[in-house]
Formats: sequence, structure tokens, C-alpha cells
Amino acid sequence: MDKDIDITINKSLPSRPGPAEYFTGTVRLDSEFKRTAPARVAGAIVTFEPGARTAWHTHPLGQTLIVTFGLGRVQCAGGPIEEIGPGDVVWIEPNVKHWHGASPTKAMTHVAIQEQLDGVTVKWLEHVTDEQYKAESTER
Repeated sequence: MDKDIDITINKSLPSRPGPAEYFTGTVRLDSEFKRTAPARVAGAIVTFEPGARTAWHTHPLGQTLIVTFGLGRVQCAGGPIEEIGPGDVVWIEPNVKHWHGASPTKAMTHVAIQEQLDGVTVKWLEHVTDEQYKAESTER
């Protein structure tokens, strides 16, 4: 095998539930990856069942979400809840407090990609309350 390419076979990586301290509802993490220096990239494929979402959090170098299935929601602190769907690419600026997850009635899967800064990819904050989550969203 060429040492310039590292292929991780999907079946070698078990699915795991999203930890309750960082997620509300049923969330599954697949194909997680984190590269070592000098690379800084890390990410996973994340599936949220209806109503499931992340806690509020920030990323020191920002985050990209690529929606692959379903209907989701994303919100930056102080901003509106926005609906996101398949093919949408979401960029969240560095250190912006935000959350993302499924819609109340439909599951959503996205690829989440972020970079490490001094080994840190995310700073987890408080959970998104049901009241915050159920606020009116922008329609697709």
C-alpha cells in the first residue's frame, strides 16, 4: 500500500452513540477521523433522529457541515434557526456559538469537518433547551 494514502475501511469503524453530555436525543457518529500534525482536520458523519441536536458549542477554527440526508436545523447564538437540507454546505465562523441537529419531524445526516488548534477541535457548552430548539425556523 502506498504510504502517501491512508484508506480507513468503513466496516472497520463501529458506529457509536453521540454522548449525552454533548447531544440531546438519538445521535449516531460514524466514520470518525482525526489526523495528526501537521494536518489539523477532524470530522465524522453524524446522524440525528427527529428532534435530536448538539449542545451549544464553538470551534476554534470554524466548522463545515455538508448535509447528505433529511432536514436539519442550525442556529448561531442570537440569530434565527435556519433549515438545512441535502446538498447544503454550512460554514460556521471560528469561535461562533452555535448548535445543529435534525428537524422536529425528520432525521438529518451531515458530514462535520473542523480543524484542530493546539489539539482542540470543539468547546462544548450548555445544552440547547426544548424552548430554544422549538422556536420558529426559516422555511426552506
